[in-house]
Amino acid sequence: MFCPPGRFLNVTSSHGLHLVDKSKITETEISIDKLIAQDRDELARFVEVYSPRIYRLAMKILNNEQDAEDVLQETFIKAIHAISGFEGRSSLSTWLYRIATNEALMLLRRHSPGTVSIDTPAEEDEEDQEALQIVDWSNQPEVKLSAKEVRLQINEAVSRLPLGQREVFALREIEGLSVKETAEILNVSESVVKTRLLRARMRLRQVLNDYFIERQKREVTDD
Repeated sequence: MFCPPGRFLNVTSSHGLHLVDKSKITETEISIDKLIAQDRDELARFVEVYSPRIYRLAMKILNNEQDAEDVLQETFIKAIHAISGFEGRSSLSTWLYRIATNEALMLLRRHSPGTVSIDTPAEEDEEDQEALQIVDWSNQPEVKLSAKEVRLQINEAVSRLPLGQREVFALREIEGLSVKETAEILNVSESVVKTRLLRARMRLRQVLNDYFIERQKREVTDD
């Protein structure tokens, strides 16, 4: 059963997951030893602390609420079963993000066998992308934009990124992970992470640039 934002999953001794009302908590250190021992309180806190992050990551990769719910559920079921094998070579969050990312990719492949693309073929070189003429809209006082409007446009643009760029953008820019952590989770080199992030940023800037230009044209026409 899914844990939507604002609720959390509690863990039974049989590893079944069910919804309970959530009380607001502050993120704290999770005891690996207690997780391995299947301490119910620690398992519940583990799920409660990381559920919003895993759901957010799954949504950015999949762009579908039901699929994100499924990934969230499967991620914690697998993590709880596999926690005894956690060796501490990466942080707990990095380990959990890796499970979630793999679950999301497997779900994409089940939905569309053979069609999951990591990056768009024939990507432009970074030098070409850097040469794009991007207007700095913060210096355009006549363009009045609300935070909500900008956020909606960014979310829409992120959902249209190629999968590899979407993964990197979600982990680096939204979850705030380091280049090294992102590379570990995606099992790619750090240079690949940097390249995909650059491409993602430039794509988003171009999309937003096009949107704001069109919006400005409409405002001039309306006037």
